[in-house]
Amino acid sequence: MPLYLIYGLDHRPNGLALRRSTRPDHLAWIEGLGDRVKLAGPLLQSDGETPAGTMMIIACDTLDAAQHLAAEDPYARAGVFASQEVRPFNWLIHPPA
Repeated sequence: MPLYLIYGLDHRPNGLALRRSTRPDHLAWIEGLGDRVKLAGPLLQSDGETPAGTMMIIACDTLDAAQHLAAEDPYARAGVFASQEVRPFNWLIHPPA
């Protein structure tokens, strides 16, 4: 199944408050995707601690399906992201089995 990168950058300065309030729903949504999620985690600001965005690699049948899935992310629905992109991804180095 093809892989897609979902990359969202948070709004500033209110992105952090929205992120914190929406985080439980976001994590539950990711868990619900099961093994379709190959990699996921927050992007961090230069302090190495403060979230600045989200990155995920997911398996989907098509780019349209991946874009639809990204739009369902509770962070996206709540307006956490200033921008969100979905791109085809080729896991070239050390791909999962």
